Amino acid sequence: MAPKSIAGHAYLCLARIFYQWNDLDAAWQHGQQSIQQTLQFRDLYDIFVACQVFFARLELAGGDVTGAAARLAEADQAARRHNFIYQIPEVTAAQVLAWLRQGDLAAAADLARAHDLPISQARVHLAQGDPSAALAVLEPLRRRAEAKGWGDERLKAMILQALAHHARGEKEQAVGLLGDALALAEPGGFIRIFVDEGPPMARLLGEALAQGIAPDYVRRLLAAFPMDEPASAEAKTSLTDQSELLDPLSERELEVLQLIAEGLTNPEIVSRLYLSLNTVKVHTRNIYSKLNVHSRTQAIARSQELGLLPRRSV
Repeated sequence: MAPKSIAGHAYLCLARIFYQWNDLDAAWQHGQQSIQQTLQFRDLYDIFVACQVFFARLELAGGDVTGAAARLAEADQAARRHNFIYQIPEVTAAQVLAWLRQGDLAAAADLARAHDLPISQARVHLAQGDPSAALAVLEPLRRRAEAKGWGDERLKAMILQALAHHARGEKEQAVGLLGDALALAEPGGFIRIFVDEGPPMARLLGEALAQGIAPDYVRRLLAAFPMDEPASAEAKTSLTDQSELLDPLSERELEVLQLIAEGLTNPEIVSRLYLSLNTVKVHTRNIYSKLNVHSRTQAIARSQELGLLPRRSV
C-alpha cells in the first residue's frame, strides 16, 4: 500500500476511534484530513466514499438527519459509479439508520432486507415493536461473530439483544447481557456504540447503574447522552414527588444531588460524571436555589422531606 493510501486510511481509522470515544471534534478533524488526502489522489476515491459514510454518521449523532441522508445518497451513487461493490453494505447500513431517524420504517425495512444486513434488520424490528423478530436475527449473528472472532459485530449483536430482551420485559436477562457487553467494551473506552442506540439504551443503562453494574463506566456513558434523553433510571426512580417545588430539579441536578448525599466532593463528582468543575458548581447552586437551602446538609435534609432522597436509617 502506497504511503498516500496509508495516510488516508490512517486518518479515517483515527476518526472512527475518536468517534467511539465520543470526541466528535477530533473525529471530525481527522475525517477532514482523510478527505484532504483522497481529494489529492483520484485512486483513493474508495476512501472518499468511506469518509462520506463516516461524516453522515457524525451528522446523525448531531441530529442533522437531512444532511446525513443527502450525504449518503451521494456516497451510494459514487460507490455504484466506481463499482465499489464491497462498500455498498456500509453505505446501506447508514442509510437504514437515517430512515429510522426520519421515522420511515418501511423504507428502512426494505433496504435492510434487500441487502441482507442482520444488524440493520434487528434495528428495524425493534423500531417496529417486534423484539422477538430482532432476537431471531441476532442470535445466529452473534454465534457466527463469536466463531469467527468478529469483536465489533459480536458487541453490536449483544447490545441489540439486551435492548430486545428489555423491550420484551425480560429485565434480568437484558441487564445481564448489557453487563457482558459493558465488560467487553470498557477496556476500549467505547461510548458511541451505546449512546447511538438512543433513549432505550439510556433507560437500560440506568437500570444497570441501579444494580451497581460497572458504575463508573455506566455513569460515563449516561453523561454522554443528550440532556433531553433519560439520563438515569436511578434518578427517575428517586423522583417520587416534586410537586412542592415551584421549579423541579432536572435529571442532571437529581444525579448531582444523589452524589452529594453520598458524600462526594465537587472534584469527585467531576470525576464520576465527567463534567467540568464549573458545571458541577452551577448544578449545585441550582439545587440550593430550587430547594431554598444554603448548604449540603440542608439540601440533603430537604430532599429527604420531599422524598427525593431516601431517609437514612439511624
